[in-house]
Amino acid sequence: MTRWIASLPMYNVTPQHAASWRSLLSDCLAKVARSFKLGDIAIENAPEGELMPYWRREDLLLSQTCGYPYRMLGLAKDVHLIATPIFDAPGCEGPRYRSVLVVSAQAWERGAKTLAACRGLRAACNGADSHSGMNAFRHAVAPLARDGRFFASVRWTGSHAATLRALANRTADVGAIDCVTFALLHDSQPERFDGVQTIGMTASAPGLPLIASRALGENQADGLRDALDAALAADPERAHKLRLRGFARLTGEAYAEIEAFASTAARQGYAELR
Repeated sequence: MTRWIASLPMYNVTPQHAASWRSLLSDCLAKVARSFKLGDIAIENAPEGELMPYWRREDLLLSQTCGYPYRMLGLAKDVHLIATPIFDAPGCEGPRYRSVLVVSAQAWERGAKTLAACRGLRAACNGADSHSGMNAFRHAVAPLARDGRFFASVRWTGSHAATLRALANRTADVGAIDCVTFALLHDSQPERFDGVQTIGMTASAPGLPLIASRALGENQADGLRDALDAALAADPERAHKLRLRGFARLTGEAYAEIEAFASTAARQGYAELR
């Protein structure tokens, strides 16, 4: 009998949020296991570091990725697109989201109150494979860059929370934070924002997709979608804590917008965040 694995790694911004996501996932998978007799399903923590090999596993029953690796790094051809969450957070419209442009209090005091005014400052970014932290940020900066450069430096932090920490500690001046992460952290740890100011938002794009291995049949993929809806409805308080309103069923082609962000920046001579 096949053994499946599942995880929801993208919005575990605090241990409490991680527990709520795990609970939602457990409810969802219990329904799927009963309906399709899938055998053993292990809910686990996604590995630290590089996630592409994990997302490509044939025994992956359900997980969540970013739109950038899904569209730009070839993941779409290897997985089922199951659903896209709909969040109740500033910057979200239906299954779409934005990044919040933020600066350190020190940069704000020195006049960095618009993105244009951030020329020559130190940027912080969670990772080169992130739409919200890099691709959307690059797209916003591209019209302002000169000779392919805008910032004095770019620091790769490893996470949005680490980017916020760098801004608060004044070791960086400006960054872009996924608006859902921003809202969830602000709900639970508002002190993180004491040394940070908001200066705007990026353009919107489709949110972070839920995916499954293509080893899963089409009927089973549809069953996962229905089970997600049922798990959401089963605990409204949990959904409220996660700012989760529902799940949209987008096509893979919707994520062409992610590629358009990158190609637009490249046409403007700004192929790299720098």
